[in-house]
Amino acid sequence: MNQTLKHSKQREALMELLGSVTYHPSAEWLYNELKKDYPKLSLATVYRNLGVLCECGDAIRLDVGDGTIRYDAQTADHNHFFCTCCHGLSDIGGDETDGIDRLLEEKYGVSIDSHSFIFYGRCRDCCRKAREGEK
Repeated sequence: MNQTLKHSKQREALMELLGSVTYHPSAEWLYNELKKDYPKLSLATVYRNLGVLCECGDAIRLDVGDGTIRYDAQTADHNHFFCTCCHGLSDIGGDETDGIDRLLEEKYGVSIDSHSFIFYGRCRDCCRKAREGEK
């Protein structure tokens, strides 16, 4: 966690929980999990702390357009896949898009600090279920 932040047990617990999951939880999910250990915790506090974590670069905010904002503790450039059937959001690939920053910088004369790709489609499970439904 960024050392310039004022110490907060709740923020520390939030960051620990966010960093321990492999999917991309919503603020509501994080709140419900943390509420078990912090009964006085409010949803507003979770949102405020997520905002602070995102602002200082310890987390990223993901809006895939389904009405639910998700969060990720992995802040290095990486890609995501959003299943339009089950609304699952997962990390995907990375090697496939390596170097695109450099190509775009050369082509357009810009300087790219980071990127985020979200691919949309059906996940493996939803594809399988659709195939089984066709039989």
